[in-house]
Amino acid sequence: MVKVEIVEEKDVHDAHTSPYASPSSSRTSSTESLSSVSSELSADETLYDRLTALVDIVPPTTRHNIASRASKTASFIKKTGKVVGNVVWIVTTSALLIGLPLALSLEDEAKIVAQEKEFMAQQQGAQQASPPSPFHSSLSAK
Repeated sequence: MVKVEIVEEKDVHDAHTSPYASPSSSRTSSTESLSSVSSELSADETLYDRLTALVDIVPPTTRHNIASRASKTASFIKKTGKVVGNVVWIVTTSALLIGLPLALSLEDEAKIVAQEKEFMAQQQGAQQASPPSPFHSSLSAK
């Protein structure tokens, strides 16, 4: 715990000439303690108001550094977004111009292969269903 002690000035004449001096009665007659002072936000004060009040606290060089970094970051994000958008556009259009026709031709070729297999299966079924020819049986007997 901190103990506060009021130190009386030795020279009364020096106390009145100092710009920082206050009358003795004002130092000791405070009726409000520090714990009773409210540090709550007032109802009409917004967060924006509190942030704008920080302008007085933060030195101008620091404010300039913060503003320049924020502006550099924003321009970097903007440029990166533009490049990423262009890359996505190139990939998408390439896929549509090259990939779609290729996929359609592969699908057509798969249909043709399936039709050929079906035709071969029909031919084999027709050969098995037809009676053996006499010429074929005479060749196999020899």
